[in-house]
Amino acid sequence: MKRMTEHDEDEIDRVLSREDEILPSSGFAVSVMDAVRREAATPPPIPFPWKLALPGLVVAGLTLVLTLVAGVAVIAQLGRTSTAAELSMSWQSVLTSIFRTGTGLGLQRDLESAAIWTALALLATWVSVKLSMRFASGWE
Repeated sequence: MKRMTEHDEDEIDRVLSREDEILPSSGFAVSVMDAVRREAATPPPIPFPWKLALPGLVVAGLTLVLTLVAGVAVIAQLGRTSTAAELSMSWQSVLTSIFRTGTGLGLQRDLESAAIWTALALLATWVSVKLSMRFASGWE
């Protein structure tokens, strides 16, 4: 490492000791003050309504936990079955009891089941939209 000489130190002292006044450019102060005024004039952001969202978040969390617990329970119960045939029969019985489609009872039965599920999905969508519109109109 190079050692500084007295001449280098004198040069640094001279540069640092200059008392030249530093002036901003002609439009700098005006543009800064305009930006400050603009920022002060903007309204604060709308806060998120956590008090209204909290119940939905709690319900969603509980639903997720219950789904995970039910999934673990089903996996544990299926782990106790001894043969692959019993495993496939238990899954088939669970799925057919939930969806009631593809049971081999014929096309008419499958179409009826599909129509019921479609009607339930449309009803759930309609209720969601109506509730959303009702909550949104209350914020005006």
